[in-house]
Amino acid sequence: MSTTVLTTRPSGAAPAGPRTRTEPARIPLSRIVAVELRKMFDTRSGFWLMASLVITSVLATAAIIVFAPDDQLTYDNFAAAIGAPMTVILPMIGILAVTSEWSQRSGLTTFTLVPHRGRVLGAKFVAATTVGVVSMFVALVVGALGTVVGSAIAGVDAVWNVSVTHFALIVVGSVLGMLFGFMLGLVIRNSAGAIVTYFVYTLVLPPLLGLLAANQKWFADLQPWVDFSYAQRPLFDGSLTGQQWQHLASAGALGFLLPMAVGLLVVRRAEVK
Repeated sequence: MSTTVLTTRPSGAAPAGPRTRTEPARIPLSRIVAVELRKMFDTRSGFWLMASLVITSVLATAAIIVFAPDDQLTYDNFAAAIGAPMTVILPMIGILAVTSEWSQRSGLTTFTLVPHRGRVLGAKFVAATTVGVVSMFVALVVGALGTVVGSAIAGVDAVWNVSVTHFALIVVGSVLGMLFGFMLGLVIRNSAGAIVTYFVYTLVLPPLLGLLAANQKWFADLQPWVDFSYAQRPLFDGSLTGQQWQHLASAGALGFLLPMAVGLLVVRRAEVK
């Protein structure tokens, strides 16, 4: 036995028109970037990874003040000491900004709330770049304080031997290193695998390529054009010639932009579980 429910309308009333459904407003990119920035800090591991940028900067500055001779208490040396740990930590942040969606199994939620994966990845890119630039300015302040305090303790004049151009190139080099980690996260999508690949690339591959260049003339001429790590190194020296900029563009296109394009294509098509 079935029951039929009849609906009636008052006599003389106009028939109801088709129902319209209001489309929700699109989530602005600024909000997605803010969420991605917050995701970098709101876990215990993420918080301490970010805090390690400041902690290692302070420890490196203190080490220079305590152990360096008086004539080595220059801003250049403080900047170099602070930059050494940052070149390791920043790429880790870039890697985890991407791989956390897979390692923490939050990708299904993220890409359901924002189905357009390109917008999420773009927000991650902006968030990672922002963290890298801000970190370098934190290093600038810590290095300046170290120069002032170290010179005052030693009783020598403060030496400011890093120009604005030199600092800008250091920022570019550090951010490129971070974005290289971001690229590895896109390609591999596994935190442990991407981190191991990064250390192989930075610690194992350069000596092997240097040995090959020392013994093979053809590769010695080719290396600046294809080795991204080799082409990136002059950025930290504070000046690049026109040819070195060409080396960086060529090696960056092969070793950075092309793999990132492949990673973006794979991530946008990969199944998220």
